[in-house]
Amino acid sequence: MAGLFGMGQPERGRGGPRVRRGDVRTAILDVLATAAREDRPINGYQVIQQIAERSDGGWRVSPGSVYPTIQQLQDEGLVEADDERGRRTIRLSAAGLAHVEENAEELAAVWAPFDRSAAKDEARDGEQVDLKSEIGQVMGAVWQLVTTGSETQRRAAVQILADTRRALYGVLADGPDGEEPQAGLEPGTDEGDES
Repeated sequence: MAGLFGMGQPERGRGGPRVRRGDVRTAILDVLATAAREDRPINGYQVIQQIAERSDGGWRVSPGSVYPTIQQLQDEGLVEADDERGRRTIRLSAAGLAHVEENAEELAAVWAPFDRSAAKDEARDGEQVDLKSEIGQVMGAVWQLVTTGSETQRRAAVQILADTRRALYGVLADGPDGEEPQAGLEPGTDEGDES
């Protein structure tokens, strides 16, 4: 069951690129630099999501490595935190902005192994849907709501999950090709046939 949700051992033969020591720090700085360029606030959980997205699901960084690294970056004066409407956001400080400009090549290089890996996967598999990665990310969001969300946020999440469950069953009802049978037609008949 854990494997279905992307939390089990990696499948044999499908191992992704190796992540080096310090890559989490570099990835966080790059994600924060992107957020700064787009002038949008970002929190720690969104950093985790961005790393997974930028690596096309090939790098699932844990909160246990992201949050301490963010704290270290704050201690170094590269990152600042804000408590905005009860939600803690982070951003690069002036020193952090200077650091990412000086190290732009290093920041870009952290994603290179995943770009090559994605290209290999596409060449080998064509278009393959990876539900496990998405399920793992959804479970991470649900866990974040369970552990830190307010009662109102948890109620909203329950409604979203119920709607999602119904929509997924709707997809299954559409059949294997995703096409609904036309109403009023029996299988094997044409519209112009008269019985």
